[in-house]
Amino acid sequence: MEQVPTGGRLVQITVTDGYDLKGYKGDTPVTFVRAEFNQVTLGDSAKITVSSEGTAKYNFTSSFEFNPEGGITLNDLAHNPVFLTVTEVLQKEKKQKDEKNLILGQAVVDLLPLLEGESSFEMVVPLHPVQGSPLETPRPGSKKDYPILFKNGTLKLGGERETFPRPKKWPIANILAPGANNIPDAYIVGGPYEEEEGELNHPEDREFRNQAEYTKKRIIWDLESRCYLDPPAVVSFQKRIVDCWLWPVEMIRVPLVIAPKGKAGKTEKADDESQLSFHGVAYVNMLPLLYPGVKKIRGAFHIYPYLDSTVYEKTKLSFSLFRDTGHHLNQNNKVGGINSPLTKPVVSKNLKEDKTVKEKDIDGKIKPGDVQAPSIKSQSSDTPLEGEPLLSHNAEGQQYFEAGTYIVLEIQLDKALVPKRMPEELARRVKEMIPPRPPLTRWTGGAQKAMSDYHTQIKNISKAILDEYYRMFGKQVGSNIDSETLEEQKCQLNYEFNSSGKYFAFKEQLKHAVVKIVREKYLRTTSFESQEELQTFISELYVFLVDQMHVALNEAMPDDVQSTVSAVHTSSEQLRLFAFEAEVNENFEMAAVYYKERLVREPQNLDHWLDYGAFCLLTEDNIKAQECFRKALSLNESHIQSLLLCGVLAVLMENYEQAEIFFEDATCLEPTNVVAWTLLGLYYEIQNNDIRMEMAFHEAVKQLQARAVQTQVTKEKSTDNVECAEEGGNIESSLGPWGTINDSSSAAVKAVGAGGRNGAGAALSILDEFLEESSKLPSESGELILSTQFQDSSIDPKQSNLFFKEIPEKKETPKFQDSSAILQPAPYSGVSQTPATIFMETIRFLMKVNAVQYVHRVLAHELLCPQGGPSCEYYLVLAQTHLLKKDFTKAEECLQHAVRLDYLNPNVWGMKGHLYFLRGDHAEAKACYERTISFVLDASEMHFIFLRLGLIYLEEKEYEKAKKTYLQACKRSPSCLTWLGVGIACYRLEELMEAEDALSEANVLNNYNAEVWAYLALVCLKAGRQLEAEQAYKYTLKLKLKDEALLAEIHTVQEMVGFGNPSF
Repeated sequence: MEQVPTGGRLVQITVTDGYDLKGYKGDTPVTFVRAEFNQVTLGDSAKITVSSEGTAKYNFTSSFEFNPEGGITLNDLAHNPVFLTVTEVLQKEKKQKDEKNLILGQAVVDLLPLLEGESSFEMVVPLHPVQGSPLETPRPGSKKDYPILFKNGTLKLGGERETFPRPKKWPIANILAPGANNIPDAYIVGGPYEEEEGELNHPEDREFRNQAEYTKKRIIWDLESRCYLDPPAVVSFQKRIVDCWLWPVEMIRVPLVIAPKGKAGKTEKADDESQLSFHGVAYVNMLPLLYPGVKKIRGAFHIYPYLDSTVYEKTKLSFSLFRDTGHHLNQNNKVGGINSPLTKPVVSKNLKEDKTVKEKDIDGKIKPGDVQAPSIKSQSSDTPLEGEPLLSHNAEGQQYFEAGTYIVLEIQLDKALVPKRMPEELARRVKEMIPPRPPLTRWTGGAQKAMSDYHTQIKNISKAILDEYYRMFGKQVGSNIDSETLEEQKCQLNYEFNSSGKYFAFKEQLKHAVVKIVREKYLRTTSFESQEELQTFISELYVFLVDQMHVALNEAMPDDVQSTVSAVHTSSEQLRLFAFEAEVNENFEMAAVYYKERLVREPQNLDHWLDYGAFCLLTEDNIKAQECFRKALSLNESHIQSLLLCGVLAVLMENYEQAEIFFEDATCLEPTNVVAWTLLGLYYEIQNNDIRMEMAFHEAVKQLQARAVQTQVTKEKSTDNVECAEEGGNIESSLGPWGTINDSSSAAVKAVGAGGRNGAGAALSILDEFLEESSKLPSESGELILSTQFQDSSIDPKQSNLFFKEIPEKKETPKFQDSSAILQPAPYSGVSQTPATIFMETIRFLMKVNAVQYVHRVLAHELLCPQGGPSCEYYLVLAQTHLLKKDFTKAEECLQHAVRLDYLNPNVWGMKGHLYFLRGDHAEAKACYERTISFVLDASEMHFIFLRLGLIYLEEKEYEKAKKTYLQACKRSPSCLTWLGVGIACYRLEELMEAEDALSEANVLNNYNAEVWAYLALVCLKAGRQLEAEQAYKYTLKLKLKDEALLAEIHTVQEMVGFGNPSF
């Protein structure tokens, strides 16, 4: 600030440099600075060109006079700042008189330091950009989009193939060297169609895409454009996807126009309206980018005609990137773009990849020609003006749809928007909830060790007694010694032991072993409360010790005098079958005994724990079921079924955080498991997480489709093998009504059908011949078993409940009494069966483990699923749930629907038979069962169909049919009930030897069945064997036979033969 002659002072403002400048027309604009104070222009600087680094040397000085007596006062200095406006000077165009200037921004200089005593000061002030200025930077949270445009696609002729791998190219024009177009180390790899996220990813689309992308004319770009998303942009990107999943990708056709020299401006103006032709749009589902761990979307998307109403309905976007936002399509011949929903028209720019069409479609289909669709629209509004017609028809764009045009896009992120839990973390969380439990080491003490010590002492004492006997009487011991001599020797031996003290030594030697048995076996460590309790315990202990003494002595005896009685052991699978029969009977106590017996035999077998847990779910003991499933998981932390069941129980018990961990871990360990993805989606539905629910269901569908393709390929190979075998005359061994248990059965059935109706009739006529062969076929998967028979004769079979079970594959198949090999699935594969959906597959899994509470939720999804709906299997499952509740009316309604949908399904008729049987209508049940077994293909519950049909035959005194039916059941899955049925039928047919054999077999499998003992008593009575008849009758009464008619028949036969009842 300088002194002036008139008493005032001169204030000078000098602008030296400008930094980080850029203009509208480039990064090196021509600019000048204008200074203003108190609404008065102080002057303009020279026009300076900004350097490539964004700096400009202005060295511009302006001034004004400060006079306290008048003009600019101290108050003006305090109140008004100095404004420095930076303006860009645009080049003058032809026929333009004046230059056009655009303001870039303003800087503000505060003069308050002059009032505070400073005579001069220097400062750096920011240049604030005006709205729309290139200096403007987006604020955090603000939205600004950048268009990524692709142009000049390459037309490929039909049959012309691209190099593999195809290099990706820079989306930059005017690259001189052809090789410089390629991005280093970047190639288009692609992948199987089934793994894509687009629309044309089904097996039936493969041939169409192969023709379109390889053999027909097409247009390719192979361009890759990259964008940087800062953290605020990432948040905005995620929010837009959440707001609208579908993003439109617009496509138009732009003809190549060469403008005459000097008339380019006119040509552009005249062609603005004519360039918007063949306007199409593809809808890209961006939701997968919000799935955990997903970083890429790749797929083929159909091109549809661009219609405002349809685009708004799908994307909530009310404007077109080309038509309404003022983009100059002719500039650089740019085409296409992905519109971000909810973007403002002024700044609508976003990620895109698109295709330009000259005379050909993307898939090579020929266009009829250039047909212009006239339209009238507002140039300043996103909505049509009043009276202007809506674009309700797009004849040119419709050709895309008719030709099947599609576009292949790939959007890839460097980092996933939503991070995914690592498998290691999931495994760690599972270990925290369920730590692995190593098998318990055997304790050297305990009951078993006490028994072993007792047996050892008995053997030692017996050897000592025998040695003393030989010493006294010699070794000339034979059967010719009379009883008096033996009694005299015994007295002499006792006298010797008592007089010599050896008896007391033997007793002391045995005392310690007996004390250990009392403590370890009977857990008695305290004194008895009464003398009676002591006497009772001593009596029980004495009987036990004597029995164990005989066991030890038998082991110590020579082989020639040992008993040759062979022990009979039931297998684990037989125990499971017996448990199923008890479950159906609602005899849950007996079922629990069988399940616990399996656990005692093989405590480290996780399948046994899963079966017991499923049984606990049936009895609604969720806490014990959870313990069983977690025990199974602790034995094998990677067991998928255990993880899923732990997750199901966690949901049922509302431990949602644990459920998510279990389900996610299952999908990580086995990404192809359809049930795991479906259960995870159902969990997210409960949590109202729509995005992740969509992700899980989508993945489940993709895995189911991939498996269907693999199954189809396997089936075709199997069919080829069968046809070859048929030509060689070796097909007979693979045919038959019961030979459809394994996967090769479908091919065999197809061969029979090709031979005409006579083939099926011949197979039915020789049914018995194939029964034995079918029982030997290996099984490859699980079967739904409908348990309906009763194990305990004290329960009325007419009142028994009904449910399905599944028996998994057995690794070992014994020669005899193998219930597993026959109870493996014979899946119905009739002509009217439709492929299972992800929900139906999950329903099968849940029904197998008795998780009925979950089933109804999944059934609702199955009903609404486009590929599902009210199918035959849907009604069958619904009927099962009603039968579990004994709601026979609703079950019958469901079965009527199932019959109408699939009249030839043996499962439907089998289920109807069970319904009528439980209702007591045995005549209708018999008709349904007979129809079921007459089908070439088996129903899934043939074991119990045979049992109930045989029972009906016995009631109606058709004993030959009953015998044949029960024998078929014995060949499939022998049990006490199947052999009992054979024994009853043979007894009624007066075939006493066959009846005794069958009843003996039943007694071996279960010697607690009173009805078996009753019929054994009848057989022995008629065979004249008094002792055996009385023994069987004694056990019949001891086990409390409930059939009064059968008991009366026994009494009648006893009176007739004159023996059999010891109480006479």
